[in-house]
Amino acid sequence: MRAMVLERAGEPLRLAELADPRPAAGQVLISVSACGVCRTDLHIVDGDLDKPKLPLVPGHQIVGQVVETGEGAKRFEPGQRVGVPWLGWTCGECRYCRSGRENLCDRARFIGYDLDGGYAELAVADERFCFPIPTGYPDEQAAPLLCAGLIGYRALRLVGDAERIGFYGFGAAAHILCQVAVHQGRRVFAFTREGDAEGQAFARELGAAWAGSSEEAPPEEIDGAIVFAPIGPLMTTALRASAKGARIISAGIHMSDIPSFPYQQLWGERTLGSVANLTREDGEEFLALA
Repeated sequence: MRAMVLERAGEPLRLAELADPRPAAGQVLISVSACGVCRTDLHIVDGDLDKPKLPLVPGHQIVGQVVETGEGAKRFEPGQRVGVPWLGWTCGECRYCRSGRENLCDRARFIGYDLDGGYAELAVADERFCFPIPTGYPDEQAAPLLCAGLIGYRALRLVGDAERIGFYGFGAAAHILCQVAVHQGRRVFAFTREGDAEGQAFARELGAAWAGSSEEAPPEEIDGAIVFAPIGPLMTTALRASAKGARIISAGIHMSDIPSFPYQQLWGERTLGSVANLTREDGEEFLALA
């Protein structure tokens, strides 16, 4: 099969001919139709995430058709369209797995990081961590749902019932979650780079109540925020714009340092937090909603 391979961090991916993978017990072999590009992929290639298996086939927003199943794999039939997300395997035995927090499993293995991913014609995946893709979505539109959508959805859950919610950075994840939040009856305040009039107009088209620069104060306090951009100072920017009780969640796997700030900005039961990976329950809930 043809595949794009990362040999060393900081180097361009290399087009290579690799042996076709074979599905092991419990796995499915997938003919890849589409695979999204995630900011995490860029962090891996750039070396910000410094423990990938090398050489590596990146890519973890995979959509394709099952072409073969391994021994004991019975969830999917050949020809069925499936999606493969970032979380590729968990141990099922640690205290996180046993308490419904498999996203925090210490032994978790991730697609396109610990395991070869979808920048290839074929990919294998543990069938337990694959999702059936809803009908009505073309492959290239379904692929971003598997990370930008899923991680964003988990972050949205962690923000809680915030009615006025700020999105800092309006890229792949934010534009999907803006539609979800508006559907849920929330008001979205979208923050973009200074001068990004096009991005701000796009946010308003998707239902945002307000859109402006991250340097601007919103017209009213926000009840919570998701910081999608990997820029630490935005966490304190969101904190300063927040109402009492607000939860500020970082949705990234990598972020620059968060600067110090006066305790008074945190006081009032405001919290800073992060989202890590996803659970299969997150995927099932989000794809049903999508």
